[in-house]
Amino acid sequence: MLESLQQRKNLIYSLPTSGGKTLVAEIIILQELLCRQKDVLMILPYVAIVQEKVRGLSSFGIELGFLVEEYAGSKGRFPPIKRRIKKSLYIATIEKGHALVNSLIETERIGDLGLVVVDELHMVGEGSRGATLEITLAKILYTSKNTQIIGMSATLNNVGDLQKFLRAEYYTSDFRPVELKEYVKIRDTIYAVDGKTENDFTFSRLLNFKYSSNLEKADPDHVIALVTEVIPQYSCLVFCPTKKNCENVASMVCRYLKKEFRAHREKEKQDLIKNLKNIGNGSVCPVLKETIPFGIAYHHSGLTNDERKSIEEAYSAGVLCLLACTATLAAGVNLPARRVILRAPYVGNDFLKKNQYKQMIGRAGRAGFDSAGESILIVQEKDKHLVQDLVKSPLENCYSNLLVQLTKGMQSLLLSLVGLKIAVTHEEVNDFMCSTLLGVQQQHLSKEKSVSEIIKDGLENLIEKGLLKVRLSEKDHNSICMLMITPLGKATYKGSIDLAYCNLLYRELKKGLEGLILESNLHLLYLVTPYDVTSNCSPDWMIYLRQFNQLSTAEQKVADIVGVPESFITKKASGQAIRKNVDSAVVNRLYLSLVLYNLLKETNIWSVSEKFNMSRGYVQNLLNSAASFTSCVLHFCEELEEFWVYKALLTELTKRLTYCVKTELIPLMEVAGVLEARAKQLYNAGYKTSAHLANANPETLVKMIEHLSRHQAKQIVSSAKMLLSEKTEALQEEVEELLKVPTDIPETY
Repeated sequence: MLESLQQRKNLIYSLPTSGGKTLVAEIIILQELLCRQKDVLMILPYVAIVQEKVRGLSSFGIELGFLVEEYAGSKGRFPPIKRRIKKSLYIATIEKGHALVNSLIETERIGDLGLVVVDELHMVGEGSRGATLEITLAKILYTSKNTQIIGMSATLNNVGDLQKFLRAEYYTSDFRPVELKEYVKIRDTIYAVDGKTENDFTFSRLLNFKYSSNLEKADPDHVIALVTEVIPQYSCLVFCPTKKNCENVASMVCRYLKKEFRAHREKEKQDLIKNLKNIGNGSVCPVLKETIPFGIAYHHSGLTNDERKSIEEAYSAGVLCLLACTATLAAGVNLPARRVILRAPYVGNDFLKKNQYKQMIGRAGRAGFDSAGESILIVQEKDKHLVQDLVKSPLENCYSNLLVQLTKGMQSLLLSLVGLKIAVTHEEVNDFMCSTLLGVQQQHLSKEKSVSEIIKDGLENLIEKGLLKVRLSEKDHNSICMLMITPLGKATYKGSIDLAYCNLLYRELKKGLEGLILESNLHLLYLVTPYDVTSNCSPDWMIYLRQFNQLSTAEQKVADIVGVPESFITKKASGQAIRKNVDSAVVNRLYLSLVLYNLLKETNIWSVSEKFNMSRGYVQNLLNSAASFTSCVLHFCEELEEFWVYKALLTELTKRLTYCVKTELIPLMEVAGVLEARAKQLYNAGYKTSAHLANANPETLVKMIEHLSRHQAKQIVSSAKMLLSEKTEALQEEVEELLKVPTDIPETY
C-alpha cells in the first residue's frame, strides 16, 4: 500500500481508463467504513453513474453492515441522519455532494466524514459543475482536519496546481490490464499512432473489404468495413459527433450487413424489441426497430431512462454488439468494447480535445473479457495535421472556474461562506480564497482585477441583491464590518438556487401566495419549471393554443396570473403581429409546465412527446430537471417561514415528478435500479413493496420476470434490502432520540 494512504495524506492518483481506479477506490472506501468506522462521501459526475454505483455496492453494505445512501437528482436527506452504530457511504453527484457538505458543516458534523473520494477529478476545470466541485473540496479542506481526500482521474495535466490545492501526494501509472492500441484511418489506410516517429503515424495495413460503388457512396468512411472486423463476436462502440449522426450510422450499418447477423442471439433481440415496446406503451423508435435485429442500437440523450437502461443491459450481456453513441457515453456508465471507432475528430462542431479523445479511446479493452483493445480515429485528409497535433499534444490544463461562473461560482461561494459562518469578514474571506484552486492559480487567471477586488465586488453585489447585510462590530476597540446572511440569502444557498434566479423565484413564490390556483397542479408546476431550460425551448404555437383551450377556466387563469394572456397565444398561433410586449422566458416556461402537467396526468413520456412534437429524450430531461429543481425550491421554502404553505405541496410534487408513474409503482421505484418498465413487471408478478422485494429469492425473480438476468435480480434484492435497512435505521434513530432523558430535568418518583 502507498505510504501516503497509510499516513492518511490526501492523494491524487491517475491511471488510464480500465486501469483499476474504481477498484482501488472501493477497497479504500471499505477500509474507512469497516476499520476506521467513519462515514464516506463518494462524488461521481452523473446521476446514472451514482445509481449504478448504489446498485453495485448495496450488496456489500448488506453483507458488511454499512448503509449506502443515494444523493442524486431529487434524492438525499439534509442533514443526513446521524447514525450511532452503522456507518454511511453517501454516493452523490457534484451538486448533491456540495449540498451534503454544507449541511454537515452547518450541523458541525463535517468531522464524521473520514474520507471523500472524487471520481473524474479533472472535471474541477469544467464550467459551473467544476466551480461547484472546487467549492466543495475547498470547504472540506478548510473546515475538517481529519477528512482525507482522494481524487482520481484518467486524464490530468497540471497536477502541480491540483496538488497544492488539495495538499495532496500524487501517484500515477500507465499500467492497463488490457493493452490499448491506437490507430487512425485516412482513406483506406490504417496507421498506428506512434509518438516515437517523426510524423506520429506509422503504416499498419490497408483495409481489406470489397466496396461496391453504391456502398462507397453510402459509407465513404468505411465504417462498415471497420465494424464487421469485430462484430458480432466482439463488441464495438462508434462515437459520433451528433445525436442525428448516431442514428444515421446505426441505420446505415445494418442496411448493408449480411443476413447471418440477424441469427446471432435472435430470440434475445426479439425480446429486447418487445421490452422496448412495453416501455413505449406500444411504440418503438423506428430506427431501433430496424437496427436491433442486427445487434445494433444508438445511445444518446434522446432516449428515455428506461430505453437507455434496456439498451445498456443488452449491450453488457452481448445481445447488442454495436452501439453508435455520443461523447457523453465515454464519461458515463461502464460500457467497454473490443474496438472503439471515432467517426470524426469532432464533438458537435468543435474539434476534439485531448481529454475527450483519451476518455473515448479508454473504453477499448475489457479486463477479464478481452486480451486486447483498439481505437480507430477516422480522419479526413484536411484534418490530418490537426489530428497529428492532437495525438502528440499534452492533456489540457485544469483551471479554476470560480471567476468564469460568477453566480454559480464566486458569488455562490461567498454567500455560503458567510451563511455557514466559515468566513464573516472581508479578511476571513480573503484567507479562505487562498485555500482554493483559484488561490493557487490567481496569477494566471485574474488579469484585470486582483482576487481581493473581485471578492469586494462580489460581496457588494450580494448585499445589493438583499442576500447579505453588514453589521458593525467592536473588537479590541476597533470597528469591524461583520457580514451576515439574510433569510433570503440562507434560503438561496440551502436550496442550491442559482443566484441569477433567486430574487425572481422569491417574487414568483410571493405572488403565488396571493392566489395560488390549486384546482390542479398546473400553477405549482409553473413555479418549479427550471429557469435555465427555457432558453432552448421554441413553442409550437398551434399546440400551445390547443393545450390552452383544453384547460379549465381556473387553469386558464394561471396563464393570466403569470403574465401570458390568452390573446397573445391566439395571435401567435394565427401568425398575427403582437404589439404588447410579453416576456419570452415566461411564455416558454408556461409551455414547458404544460408539458409537465400532461406528463403527470398521463405518466407516459412517449405520448406526451408526440402531443408536443418534442423528442422523448428532451421530455425525459425536462422531467429529470424539474424533479431536481422542485427539491431545491422545497429546501428554499423550508428556510422562509412565509412560505410554510408550499412545504407539503412541494414534498408531494417532488415525489410525483421524481417517479412520474402511477402511485402504486412508487414504492418499487424507490429501489435503486428499478425503473418504470421493471416496476410494472414486478408489480404484476405480486411484488408490490420494497419489503416484498427485499425478501424475494433472486432465482424466483429470474423465473417470474421476463428479460431479467441473475445478476440484475441479485442487485435488485440487495438494493431493496439496503433501502429497507436504511429506513429501519432511520426509525430506530428517531425512537432513540425520543427516548433520551433530558439531563437538565430531574427524575420524579
